This record gives sequence, structure tokens and C-alpha cells, in this order.
Amino acid sequence: MAQENKTNNIEREYTIPLRREINKVARYRKSEKAIKAIKEFLVRHMKVYDRDVKKIKIDRYVNEEIWHRGIRNPPAKIKVKAIKDSETGIVKVELAEYPNNLKFKKAREEKTEEKSREKKKKKTEKTPSTSEETKTEIEEKEKENEEKKEAVIEAGKEAEKASAKTKKHSTKTTSAKQEKNQRIGYNQSSRGH
Repeated sequence: MAQENKTNNIEREYTIPLRREINKVARYRKSEKAIKAIKEFLVRHMKVYDRDVKKIKIDRYVNEEIWHRGIRNPPAKIKVKAIKDSETGIVKVELAEYPNNLKFKKAREEKTEEKSREKKKKKTEKTPSTSEETKTEIEEKEKENEEKKEAVIEAGKEAEKASAKTKKHSTKTTSAKQEKNQRIGYNQSSRGH
């Protein structure tokens, strides 16, 4: 069953029995235990150094297959394909046979990934070939930004002039309490005096 790729990666297919392991735990932990059992099985059979479970990387479709019936009812066995990278020692786990619902889901996701790659390529290709066009566009943007800054400065100066005029023409000096009451709207005229 063992096959070696051109890059000396070890690829094997296993049918992993889960029933004995998941019957050891409470019902609300069965799917969690099934995932752990898959990792423990593959650590043992793929000869992972120091039996390090962290080197087993489970594919999302394997995870979905375990969890699709909920936490209390995982499958009793699962057929997987394990690929061990000889350089890093990491084992990647995929489903050997995809059920129909996951086949279509995987195909749809691959299609969307391909479209996103194409969009990225188009964006990188859209960079203008002549640097003159980009220079003129950059200069136009800089001019617009400068005009906006100038407009903001002018508006600020006008606001200062208006506030200075109102201060200049006010004759009465009032206490802080009276100013507060005027801002709130409690002046003499509103009280009916």
C-alpha cells in the first residue's frame, strides 16, 4: 500500500477504526475523541518522531466528515490518505474517498480559489506599462490633496473671524454660571421675565 512520490514523500491509505476509542468517553465528547484517535493512530503508523501529535495536520474535509453528524455520533471508521513529508516530518491527512456532498463542496471551493487567483493576476497585470501615466495620476492626486488642505485652512480662518466678531460686539460681561445657562437656553426671555 505504501507509495513514494518523486520527492520521497510517503503516502499511505488507512481505514482507521474509531468505535473502540469513542466508546471510552461520554457522548458529548465522542467527535473530539475521534479526532484525537485519528491523530494517535497516524502517529503510531506513520512513524512520527517522539510520537508528537502536533505533527499530524488533519484536512478540513476529514474534520467535516467526523463532525457532520454532530458531537455525539461520529462514524465508527473512516478511510483516509496520509502523506508524510520526509523533510519536515509533518503528516497531512485527507479523505481517501469523498462522499458526494463533500465532493461538490470541494469542487466549488477550488473554483472560487481559482477565480481569486485569476483576479490577483489581473490586478498585478493592470499596472500601467508607461511610467508617465502613473506620474500624471500621482501629480493630479497630490494637487487635489493640496487643494483640500487649503480649503480646510480657509474654512478655519473664516470660523475664527466669525467668532472674533461675536466676541468683539458683545458688551455685557457675564459670569461663568450665566454663560452656561445661556448655552443651555435658560436666559431671561425663556423664563417669562
